[in-house]
Amino acid sequence: MAVKAKQNPARGSIIVVSAPSGSGKSTLVERLLAAKPGLRFSVSYTTRPPRQGEKNGREYFFVSRRTFRRMAAAGEFIEWAEVFGQLYGTAEKQLRAAQEAGQDVLLDIDVQGHAQLRYKLPEAVSIFVLPPSYAELERRLRERHSDSPEVIERRLEEARQEMRHWPEYDYLVVNDRLAQATKELRAIVEAARARRDVREGRAREISQTFGG
Repeated sequence: MAVKAKQNPARGSIIVVSAPSGSGKSTLVERLLAAKPGLRFSVSYTTRPPRQGEKNGREYFFVSRRTFRRMAAAGEFIEWAEVFGQLYGTAEKQLRAAQEAGQDVLLDIDVQGHAQLRYKLPEAVSIFVLPPSYAELERRLRERHSDSPEVIERRLEEARQEMRHWPEYDYLVVNDRLAQATKELRAIVEAARARRDVREGRAREISQTFGG
């Protein structure tokens, strides 16, 4: 009689999304999470104050700079960086626990954080979202009417620096048409779930039913 393979969860995928400010990354991430119920969003720690409507533990864990520095010194972050004067970091314990439990985790982090995380978790799948052009990025930032001209110029300069890092990512998505960009992100997540290193444990169990 055939032996039924044990249904153990596969090791979860770590999926990183980075993009210059104004590229539409937040909208894409929201759409991706809505389309993939099994995909968990990694909630980062930050020292910036909550914006209207944000809730502690949902968008971010909001902490003081003193608390953040203490956590960083204790090695609690798998990655952390300073962005526009505020500190952001991902707790390593939470990330690895989710991965071992077979949960797919999505991280919305910048290029600094990606470089650190990729060094510690080389199996992470990384996606860089590009705007169609510099002119389009500038238009989007100015039409948001949420930043002063000085802040916009600073964001554009930061974008110039971040755009140099796209060769470091596994996948590139151009956010020209929102629906198409979302479709591409969904396809990347599905491909990540089928990688050999993710399903290796399950494959070995199945192989045992064939005699080794």
